[in-house]
Amino acid sequence: MPQKHPLLLLIFSVFLIFQTSDGHNITRLLAKHPSLSSFNHYLTLTHLAQEINRRTTITVLALDNAAMSSLLNNNPSIYTMKNILSLHVLLDYFGAKKLHQITNGTALAATMFQATGVAPGVSGFVNITDFKGGKVGFGAEANGGDLDSFFVKSVEELPYNISVIQISKALPSAIAEAPTPGPSELNITGIMSAHGCKVFADTLLANPEAMGTYEDNLNGGLTVFCPLDDAFKAFLPKYKNLTASGKESFLEFFGVPVYQSLSMLKSNNGLMNTLATDGASKFDFTVQNDGEQVTLETKINTVKITGTLLDEQPVAIYTIDKVLMPRELFKAAPTPAPAPAPEEAADAPKASKSKSKSKSKSKSAPTPESDAPADSPDDDPADQTADDNAALSFKGGRFVAVGLNFLLVFLLL
Repeated sequence: MPQKHPLLLLIFSVFLIFQTSDGHNITRLLAKHPSLSSFNHYLTLTHLAQEINRRTTITVLALDNAAMSSLLNNNPSIYTMKNILSLHVLLDYFGAKKLHQITNGTALAATMFQATGVAPGVSGFVNITDFKGGKVGFGAEANGGDLDSFFVKSVEELPYNISVIQISKALPSAIAEAPTPGPSELNITGIMSAHGCKVFADTLLANPEAMGTYEDNLNGGLTVFCPLDDAFKAFLPKYKNLTASGKESFLEFFGVPVYQSLSMLKSNNGLMNTLATDGASKFDFTVQNDGEQVTLETKINTVKITGTLLDEQPVAIYTIDKVLMPRELFKAAPTPAPAPAPEEAADAPKASKSKSKSKSKSKSAPTPESDAPADSPDDDPADQTADDNAALSFKGGRFVAVGLNFLLVFLLL
């Protein structure tokens, strides 16, 4: 019998590895509690449930059916409802025990509403205070410090992953409750202009064809990656060298015809089509992530997502640090020859020219001579190498963890 223990321990360890990889499902957790059915329904209707399921280390402040009924008496639109409920999703873990062990008795927690980029200042934060006698109060930070909603009970807890706790009533917030325009009413260029992407926004507005493509995708889903002003301003001379069709395709290249939250971008690495994608003209790029950093890359260069301007399904707008260049319009920098042999060095430019000619045969892609001045961004090859290394390191991490787990088991034998 003693010989069976190592095998059982080994099987149990492998089970734990795969078991911990499973995520939570807020809809299923709440389905076990009929008194929270209305809250559960609106999490699904506003698509917040999907976002909650993608996150870890999170706390949901659930409202019972009576509290939801009071909230719905004001007839908020579905977009306003999403803002209100996103204020009830804390981006930190607070189980019942932790609520009564808050340092200095009070804490300020960021919410999903703050993460959307819509909440100004600290209006997307919630104050949590542990009063004497075990009473815990909650209040929106922008609500004058009023803590008029209180902890009722713990509903579900998966320690340090997700906690669902019931509070007595909805957190009042004039900002979250303000009427929210539907997607078709959004002024995306106005949002970009006000947050560091004015040069790109003005250029987009000056191109009616490209602007029309963006507007046509607002209701169905749209993700925009706008280059910051300094980067796009420096790039304008190259943009002006493009043909009319090249300019249109280039501007559409920064839009994706589906909604992608930041967490979705982190989990859905790989090739992504754009508004400019059309048959033979791929106009796509690759999404990569290294921890919390998300990058977009083509064969020409790599850029980083630096901020979120808007994340309100079905529209998301992010800032990027550089201008992402599609290979259909720009030439890649020649790869330096690995050996100093004169013959190989002389051949390298010829290969680059041949590649450019093959690209010019594409139906939709403008000719390299008119739309593709040679570009040699010094930092791009290094960026791509770093991304490749990061991807290899990330993929290998799981296998290292498994190996260490097995090693630990045998050391214990």
